[in-house]
Amino acid sequence: MNQTILQFLKRYDFSFLGSMSAIFLVGVLNLYSATHSQQHEGLDSLYKSQMIWFGISLSVAVAISFLNPKTIERFSYVAYIGTLFLIFLVLLMGKVGMGAQRWLVIGPLRMQPSEFMKMGLVLALARYFTKVYPERELGFKELIFPGIITMVPAVMVIVQPDLGTGMLLLFIFAMMIFYKRLKWKTIMTLGIISLVSGVLMYNFGLKEYQRKRIHTFIDPYEDAKGSGYNAIQSEIAIGSGRLFGKGFKNSSQASLNYLPENHTDFVFAIFNEEHGFFGSVFLVILYIVFFMRMVWLASSVQRFYDSVLVVGIMSIFFWHTFINMSMVSGLLPIVGIPLPLMSYGGSSMLTFGVGVGIATSISNTRNFFN
Repeated sequence: MNQTILQFLKRYDFSFLGSMSAIFLVGVLNLYSATHSQQHEGLDSLYKSQMIWFGISLSVAVAISFLNPKTIERFSYVAYIGTLFLIFLVLLMGKVGMGAQRWLVIGPLRMQPSEFMKMGLVLALARYFTKVYPERELGFKELIFPGIITMVPAVMVIVQPDLGTGMLLLFIFAMMIFYKRLKWKTIMTLGIISLVSGVLMYNFGLKEYQRKRIHTFIDPYEDAKGSGYNAIQSEIAIGSGRLFGKGFKNSSQASLNYLPENHTDFVFAIFNEEHGFFGSVFLVILYIVFFMRMVWLASSVQRFYDSVLVVGIMSIFFWHTFINMSMVSGLLPIVGIPLPLMSYGGSSMLTFGVGVGIATSISNTRNFFN
């Protein structure tokens, strides 16, 4: 019996669960530090809720890791349709908060279906590309149906309104089709469509506050006490951290509440302030290790579905990380994109847990299912 357990432990791939746990540990300590002094706002216990959500997400990840990827493939479209239905329910009966209708509340349970949609979209696109065009370079016609699969939830999410998550769905689609391989003519056509769509969206699709975010990105000091406030305070937090930071629980931006949403969108700014440049480099390295492990897995599996699915999962983590770190550093406009496993949020934590579980399942396939 002991020998069997030992053999199992040797063959099980703990690298993804280990990376997930390491980043979460840094994140929950940072969350505690950012909120411990905000008792009057009821934020001082968020780290406890985050730990509960991580426990649930880790359990889900472990459970999924024992599934055969072929089983996951069979239920890919079901997952997509299910998450799309939840987003439809949000538009019908979702709870409004901070000017947006993004949440479903069922008794004590509060969830954000747009987070789940990211994984549903990746599963559906991986299944479609595998069954329809597994070996061919994609032309524009071959992108019409997967484009519809992507645009339907993206538009529904943007209407909530949640422009950041809607755009992120499009970025996930872009990374997956580039991995699948595109014809040069298709790349040029998509580039032209993206440029024209961007101009039309800016002039006719964006709300005034969304345009202000772009103006703020260009010059945050134009409205330093209004739309540019968060961007300025975030840059102050990062700059004041210098090389080694102010130390654990010593963030003035968090303790004095100068930087709003420091437990969600701006956790990286608080981490920078407390741990400085070297601490931030350490955190970035943790993410890079995770991404490189995903790249290795995508290139080492035999089935095309497994490969393109891993790329899709990696794109979820990558775009979240890249956009969040860039926006708090002043390199991109501010949008509501959480930092994986660092920002507070049960729905996003559960989504990342599902992604890690699927990646582990695919990696374990080489040892347990063949």
